[in-house]
Amino acid sequence: MTRRNTPRISFIGFGEAGQAIASGLRDTGIDRIAAWDILFPENAGAPLKSAGESMGVRIASSAGDAVRDTDVIISAVTAASSVDAAVSVAPHLSGNPYYLDINSVSPGRKQETAKLLGERARYVDVAVIAAIHPARHQTPLLLSGPHAEEISPLLRELDMRFSVVGPHLGSAAAIKMIRSVMIKGMEALTLECFLAAARAGVLEEVTASLKNNYPALDWTKLADYNLERMASHGERRAAEMEESAATLRELGLDPLMVASTVRRQREMGALGKHEAVRQTLKSGRTAILNAIDSLSKRRH
Repeated sequence: MTRRNTPRISFIGFGEAGQAIASGLRDTGIDRIAAWDILFPENAGAPLKSAGESMGVRIASSAGDAVRDTDVIISAVTAASSVDAAVSVAPHLSGNPYYLDINSVSPGRKQETAKLLGERARYVDVAVIAAIHPARHQTPLLLSGPHAEEISPLLRELDMRFSVVGPHLGSAAAIKMIRSVMIKGMEALTLECFLAAARAGVLEEVTASLKNNYPALDWTKLADYNLERMASHGERRAAEMEESAATLRELGLDPLMVASTVRRQREMGALGKHEAVRQTLKSGRTAILNAIDSLSKRRH
């Protein structure tokens, strides 16, 4: 594939999202990629470093080392660490690189981060709006902010898939955080509704009844998917929902439903760490619910 240029790209945060995007970019021919993760110096960081090395990513010795002489920084850390990530690189920036903040945080947090970086980087608010696998760097994105249009030609050249939603910094974050109220809220309702139905011995009857009201939805498949996602990623989703709650508060709304979603997501994430639950995640809702129920009964 012929490319007009091959930018130098740096990842701050090299977990699932960072690795997925980096591997996709490597496959398009980008060969100057560096990465830093705060776990690198710890034993827990060994798999992350190994993943980077296997795909040809330079494993940096620090955040400053990762962003040295870079063109594009992709911040892909946990929601709670998004500002800290910017703080860690700010003193080391030169050449006014683009800073793509793909973290799942509120518009206010994105604006705070952009202000912190100031003129040292061209900040772009980025929202990831689908699962990072299997599309990797081609996962659909939303972009906003004063530099969103400016970076668009480069991202298209990198075969990335995105929509620019406007010049206002925080618009992309607002869309993601507000849609999560519904999406992750439905996941939490799925757990509560279907677990109750299973305990009452009326799982199939409740499923059929829901079909009467929402005929366009396949409730069996929806339950399978929602329960698996919560069990696999509930703790991370709970953190994201805390940012959705912050978004609603920024808009003057009391996030009553979101607060409960946080609790259910975190609860399911904890249950999903148990081997008894993990073994059922590809077996559908009945198996998952039975495993959860068995665990809950043992606890009480």
